[in-house]
Order: sequence, then structure tokens, then C-alpha cells
Amino acid sequence: MENKNLKGKKASASSGGAGKKTAKKAGSKKTAGKKASKKAARKAEKKEGKKGGLFTNLIMLIAFGILAVSIYQIVMMILPYYQGGQEYDKVKEMAVTEPEPEEEEKPGDGFQVDFDALLAENPDTVAWIRLEEPAVISYPVVKSRDNEEYLTKTFSANDNKLGAIFLDKRNHSSFTDKNSFIYGHNLKVGGEMFSQLNAYADEEFCKQHPYFYIYTPDGTTKVYQVFSAGVVKAVAENYNLDYDTDEDFLNYLELCKNSSNYQVEADLNSGSRIVSLSTCTNVLEDERFLVQGVLIEEY
Repeated sequence: MENKNLKGKKASASSGGAGKKTAKKAGSKKTAGKKASKKAARKAEKKEGKKGGLFTNLIMLIAFGILAVSIYQIVMMILPYYQGGQEYDKVKEMAVTEPEPEEEEKPGDGFQVDFDALLAENPDTVAWIRLEEPAVISYPVVKSRDNEEYLTKTFSANDNKLGAIFLDKRNHSSFTDKNSFIYGHNLKVGGEMFSQLNAYADEEFCKQHPYFYIYTPDGTTKVYQVFSAGVVKAVAENYNLDYDTDEDFLNYLELCKNSSNYQVEADLNSGSRIVSLSTCTNVLEDERFLVQGVLIEEY
């Protein structure tokens, strides 16, 4: 019996050992499986990470590309205005001598224009226009055989969005007509040319700066007092230049005064000579901002 029990115990022990070995092997296999799973997961994560990194890099490249294109477009939009502004600064340096305030005996006095230099640069030169404020409005005035050329061509004959300040083709270059029209762009960038003319929409501004000046090649200075400023239609009667009778002209002056944002005390009669400064509003295509001044003195 004891021998049988011993054999049983040995068998049991042997069986238990085998079970432990089997369990150990199973455990090893399970651990190995877990390790393999973790390794596979890590590989998958790395793979996904690479994909995510590539996608992020692609998005960044596209974003940088869009930014570069946007910057290029902005530069290309602004560059003509900058170049045009630089060009007109050189023209002013070449042709204009401005007096010190204490040297002026009366408004507009002492401002000198070298028309020989201007005419050498551009034979179409007919005058120089200057406003006390906005002071940026100080430019040569040209006249062409049409009213299109200087919309896109500067004083120095360069193609540019600034164009030039030009006299209506229908007007005499001496400014002896009853009404002389001068045109200039209202630019969306920069503020040059007639962009700041709409400062005269405000009555108080007009009271503070009631005059503008036109200098002509014969050495004459013409002083104009602003009497009307406001928005009108591009096809309005305000742009009429034909007055068959004195009465027609007086009716025209009354029309202009009624179109103004405010009323100004000015000496206007059938013998008056006026200058009309016209620019776009950049609000509606068929609207213009019109500032008109009457000649009060020339010397």
C-alpha cells in the first residue's frame, strides 16, 4: 500500500510538474503574444504617426504656399502705388520750390514751379495745382488729345494706376474758359492724386482751407475759392461745359451750389471763371466727388 501511495504521489507530482511546465509554456506564449501585440501596436502607431506627420507637413506646405501667393499679390497690388508715389516725389523735387511760411506775404505766394523742367519732361504740361490741405494734392497738370491717356499713364509717361492729374480735352490750356475741369484718381491705396479731395465734404474743413492755387507756365498764380463740394452723378448736368448765354451759366452755377454739401458765401456772376476738380467716390461706379472753386485773384 505504501508503495502504491508513493507511486501515486510520484505520479501526481510528475503530473503536477508537467502541468506547471505546460502552464509555464502557456504563460510564456501569452507573454510572447502580448509582447508581439505591443510591438505590432507600436509599429501601427509609428505608421499612423508617419502618416499624420506627412499629412501635417502637407497642410503646412499648402498653408505656406497660400501665404506666399497672398503676399505676392499684395506686393503686386501695392507696388505700383509706391512706384508712382516715388515718381511724383522726384517730379516735385525737380520742379518745385516751396517757401518758408514766414516768407509768404499772402496765401500761395512764394511757391515756385520750374516749368522749363516740367515741359522738358512732358510737353503736355499746362499747369501745376496745389491745395494747402490736403497738402498731398500738389501735382503737375497735363492735357492730352483725349480724356483716356492719363488715366493709366503718369506725368513721366509710365504705365501706372496713379495716372496723372489732367485737364479736360475740351478746355483751353490757359484756364480762360468759364469752367475748366481737372480730373484725378481716387485711389484705394496710398492716398495720392485726388484721393483726399473728399476732405471737402466737410463744411468745417472748407472753412479752414477755402482756397486752392493753379500756377501756369506764363508765371501767373491763380487763386480759387471753393464754393461747392459734393457727390454728383457722372452724367449730371454739373459736367456740362456748354453755356450759350450768361443766363445759362448763372443757372449752371446755381445748380452747382444746390449740389453742394453746404453753402459758401462767394462772389459768383456771369463773368466768373471757375475750376472743377473731379474724382471717383469708390462707392458707386456712376458717382463722382466734385469740388468747384471760383477765381478770386491772379497775379
